[in-house]
Amino acid sequence: MNKNNILKIILCFAVVAGLIAFATYSFNNTRGEELQYSELVELFDREEIAYFTINLSNGNVQFWRRNQVALNDEGQLRPLPEYRRRGFGRATIVSALFETNIDANVRDYNRAVLRYNEEVLQHNEENPDNLRELRQPIGYDFDNNNTAALLASVLPMVLIGGLVVVVFIMMMRRTNNMISGENRSNMNFGKARLRLMQKDDKRKTRFDDVAGAEEEKEELQEIVEFLRNPEKFSELGARIPKGVLLVGPPGTGKTLIARAVAGEADVPFFSISGSDFVELYVGVGASRVRDMFTQAKKAAPSIVFIDEIDAVGRQRGAGMGGGHDEREQTLNQLLVEMDGFGTNEGVIIIAATNRPDILDPALLRPGRFDRQVTVLVPDVKGREAILRVHARNKPLAPDVDLKVIAQTTAGFTGADLENLLNEAALLAARHNHKAITRDEIEAAMLKVVIGTQKKSQHKTEKDFKLLAYHEAGHAVASYYLDTQDDVHQISIISRGMAGGYTMYLPQNDKNFISKTDMEEDIVSLLGGRVAEALVLGDISTGASNDIERATRLAKDMVMRYGMSSELGPIAYTTNSEVFLGRDYGQTRSYSEHMAENIDIEIKKVIETGYKHAENILNANMQQLHNVANVLLKLETISGEQFKQVMAGETLPEMQA
Repeated sequence: MNKNNILKIILCFAVVAGLIAFATYSFNNTRGEELQYSELVELFDREEIAYFTINLSNGNVQFWRRNQVALNDEGQLRPLPEYRRRGFGRATIVSALFETNIDANVRDYNRAVLRYNEEVLQHNEENPDNLRELRQPIGYDFDNNNTAALLASVLPMVLIGGLVVVVFIMMMRRTNNMISGENRSNMNFGKARLRLMQKDDKRKTRFDDVAGAEEEKEELQEIVEFLRNPEKFSELGARIPKGVLLVGPPGTGKTLIARAVAGEADVPFFSISGSDFVELYVGVGASRVRDMFTQAKKAAPSIVFIDEIDAVGRQRGAGMGGGHDEREQTLNQLLVEMDGFGTNEGVIIIAATNRPDILDPALLRPGRFDRQVTVLVPDVKGREAILRVHARNKPLAPDVDLKVIAQTTAGFTGADLENLLNEAALLAARHNHKAITRDEIEAAMLKVVIGTQKKSQHKTEKDFKLLAYHEAGHAVASYYLDTQDDVHQISIISRGMAGGYTMYLPQNDKNFISKTDMEEDIVSLLGGRVAEALVLGDISTGASNDIERATRLAKDMVMRYGMSSELGPIAYTTNSEVFLGRDYGQTRSYSEHMAENIDIEIKKVIETGYKHAENILNANMQQLHNVANVLLKLETISGEQFKQVMAGETLPEMQA
C-alpha cells in the first residue's frame, strides 16, 4: 500500500465519519419542544396530545398535538407526514410515564372517549339543534427496534474504530520498514555502522593509486604480506602489528593508504568513523566496539579502518565530566578488544588521526597500535607524482608542465592537488576547450590559494595606487633578500579576502627554516606597510594580515625556537595545539618578569625587520615607483615582467 492510497483511505473515512456525525447531530436536534414530565401531563389533561410513541431502545418520546394529526381512510388517528419532524420530546420523562402505567391509562382514556362519543352521536341525533363535539382518542405506540437511532449511535463508533485500525496498520508497516530498511540502525543502537568493501569490489584501491608516499607504502607492505601469507611470519615466531596508526595533516592520503592496503591484501575492508561509536545513550559505544570486532572476526583475515580515531580515543580523565563518560567507556572497550583477554587473530586495526597529541597513552603502547606511520605533506617529487595520478583521465595541453606546477604548489596536500586539477578541468569546460591549458591551471591555483577574482569590485584611483605600492613594496623588498623565493605573479585585482597579492615560486621545499630565513620573511611581510608609509605618507588596514603573520613568526622565534640572544635557547611554549581537557587549569611556566622580557624581544624582532625593509625601499625607491606604475597600468604582471622592470627595462605593454 503506497502513501497515496493510504491518504485516500484516511480521507474517505474522515468524510464519511463527518457526514454521519453531522446527520446524527441534525437528527438529534430536529425537535420542536422539550418538555418536563409535569408539562407533558398538563398537555394530556388539556387533551392536546393526539398521538405519541415511546422508543424503548433509546428512551425518546415523540408526540403530536391535535392540529398535527388527521384520520386515515380507516378512521384511525395518524400523524401528518409534513409534521413528523415536529414536537419531539426527550427521555427525561420516560421513566415517569412508565411509573404512571401510561399504557393502561391511555387505553382506559380511549374507552371513555369511545363511550363519550357514542353518547354524543346519540345526543346529536336526538337534538340536531344542539350539537356536541366529538372527542378524539389518543394514539400511541411502543417502538422496541429503532433501526435509524441504532445506526445513528453505532455507525460513527464503527467508523472511528476503523480509522484507528487503519492508522495502527500504517504505523506498524512504517515500523517494519524502518527495521528492515536502511534505517534499521535506529532500532539497533548497539550495532556497529560498518561499511564493507568486498573482495570482488571493482573499485579497489592499489598502491599504484597512492603517489608521493613511497616510504609509507613500504611500512605497510609487511601488513599486506602477513594477510596474504601469515604462515611465513608465524614460522619464524614473528607477530604482526595488531594496529597501525596513520598520523598526518588533513588531506595527506591516510584513508587512501588504508584502502590501498586492503586492496593489495585482497581481504574484506571494514571502515567506520570514530564519531559513529559515540551515542546519546550510555553503553552504546562499547556495544558497537564489541559488534565491530565480532563482524571483523567472522570475516578474518580482515582490516578494520577507524577514521578520526581521536573522536573516541582521546585521553581519559581529560573530560569535564566524571569517570562514567560515554566516550571513556567506549575507549576502555576498544583497549580491551585490541589487547585484552580476548583474541583478535587475523584482524588488523588501521586508524587515522591528525591529532596524535590528544590520544590516550594506553592506545599507543605496543600491543595495540604497535606502529605509527607519519604521512607528511608531499615534497616536490611527491607532488609531481600525485599530479600525474590525478591527470590520468584528464587531457592536458602541450603547454602544461606538471613539474612546474609541482614547484609552485609547495605545501599542497594530495587532496589539494586533486582539487586543483578538478578546478582547472571545470574552467576548461567553461571555456569550451578540449584540453586543460596552463592558463586554466594557474587560474585554478589562484582560485584555490587566494580566492575567486573580483574584477567588478569598485575601487577608486586612491585605492588602486595604495594597492600598487603595497604589493610593489612586498616584491621589491623580497627581491633584495637572499633567502626569499622568486616572484611568480603580482596583481592588484581583488581575490577572495585579499585586495591584491604577490605570489612567489619556490625553487625547492624547505625542510628546515633558519633564523635568517625567518628574519627576512618578516622583512618581506612588512615591505607593503613600509611602502605605504614612505610613498603615501599614510598607512592602511591592508597590511593587517601581514602584521599578524610577522608577529606570529617573531613570537615563534622567541618562545619556541630559542632564537633570542637575550633570553637564550629556552622554549617558553610548546608546539602542541590546545586541548581543553588536558590544558584546562594549567598556568604558564615563566614569571611576570620573563613575560615582560619576551614582549620586549618580540617587539625588537619586529622593529628590526621594519627598519631593514625601510632601508631596502629607500635605497631602491625608483624601482618601487616603476613596479607600482606598471601595476597601475597592467593590474597583473608575471615574474618575468617583474624582473624586466627591476632591471630598468621598459615593457612592450607599457609602450602601447
